[in-house]
Amino acid sequence: MQITRRLEFDAGHRIPDHASQCRHLHGHRYALEITLSGDIIRADGLPANGMVVDFGDVKAIAKQHVVDVWDHAFLAYRGDTAVVNFLQAIPGHKTVLLDVVPTAENLAVAAFRILDPLYTGVYQNHVRLEQVRIYETPNCWADAHRSDLG
Repeated sequence: MQITRRLEFDAGHRIPDHASQCRHLHGHRYALEITLSGDIIRADGLPANGMVVDFGDVKAIAKQHVVDVWDHAFLAYRGDTAVVNFLQAIPGHKTVLLDVVPTAENLAVAAFRILDPLYTGVYQNHVRLEQVRIYETPNCWADAHRSDLG
């Protein structure tokens, strides 16, 4: 069985080598979808009876470790030194430095790597993270699958 939980956050970024508008500082209303697989819990009397994982638990983990960290932050590529220096000059600015350019593809992989150990193997019903989808816009998204990460 697979389940998916969606969360949203706002963040800025830029793609320094982009050939068009995305090379400029800008922001998005991102959506993050977490897809987990596992066995349905069959245990009368337990709060999670009939579920793979309570959606509230899926949300709490993703919110603490990805959404709250990235929300209203500027997601900056560490190698984009002009932007990094600019952002560091703003007192108290929320900047998240990444070792990769913050494309939707790279953000999906980064979120997968953050969340995988927090879901996979933690539950007794064989739960594992299968996919992280990042929507950069309502019409553009990237999927990181377990099989893509080797």
